[in-house]
Amino acid sequence: MRLDPSVILLNNKFLLNKKLYFISGNESTLIEKVCDSIIKRYKKERNLNILNIDNINNFVDEDSLFSSKKLFVGRNCKGINKNNLNKLKNMDYVFIFVQENSSKIKLIKNIFLNDKDSYLIDCYEMNRDSKMRFLNIFLEINSIEISKETYWFLVEKLDNRYVFFEDALSKLLELDGDKLSLENIKKILTIDNTGKEKLFFSILKQNNQITQLYREKIITNSDVNDLYYYSKFFCMLIIESKNKDDFIKNIPKYLFREKSFLIDIYEKYNLNKKKLLIKLLTSTETALRKNSDLSVISGLRFLLSMKRITIS
Repeated sequence: MRLDPSVILLNNKFLLNKKLYFISGNESTLIEKVCDSIIKRYKKERNLNILNIDNINNFVDEDSLFSSKKLFVGRNCKGINKNNLNKLKNMDYVFIFVQENSSKIKLIKNIFLNDKDSYLIDCYEMNRDSKMRFLNIFLEINSIEISKETYWFLVEKLDNRYVFFEDALSKLLELDGDKLSLENIKKILTIDNTGKEKLFFSILKQNNQITQLYREKIITNSDVNDLYYYSKFFCMLIIESKNKDDFIKNIPKYLFREKSFLIDIYEKYNLNKKKLLIKLLTSTETALRKNSDLSVISGLRFLLSMKRITIS
């Protein structure tokens, strides 16, 4: 069965009732956070001893006579197949397997996905929706109130990688309630407002100019994700806005310099173009998840395709 990592991290009442867990994906900080959270829950609730293993072929617990309360963690563990996993399920232990995505583990992930007695937990860089979920819970737990403008600023600007996202939120606790202004938050988070995300505002330039800017700004997979989800925010504003006034109302106030540009972009869209934009967002997000090694190429293709739809 598939389990969203946010369930593990946000819902302390969620029942951890499986014997087998497989944590994978391409976001190493989220993978480690989920693994650590599961381990801590089991230690607290069942007082399990934590042991490491590297191979489950012919697995034998040499200390079974001394303790039955055990959780085994296998990182890049060998011997994972359906027969071996079925043998482990008959034992009175919990097993967590951790391995980042690769072409070699697709079959393994399918085993966990189709097994009702196991959990497959895929950990990818956060998108706008997942950042909103985490931010909402954080604000509620800590009884923090912020303005709508500040809220959307955080959603857009906080890092897509969980450990940095979480670290940034923890800094907000250093501010008293009356100091939680957008200006003060910008200071303590040291967010760069002129970074790679701003490539979105270059989509009306010549293709060679866009390509040159892209090559200067976008180096890593993380850069591509930052650009994509920043661009997606404005794409969704275009798609979801019923009319021009509705669109203008939802433009974040701190983007006053880009306001006229955004309005110009919106006015170029009709219903058919919005449908094409939805298809582009869906195909790009799928490509970024499935082909992380090609994400830098996918990012440029996304930017140029968005321009083509806009000006067509």
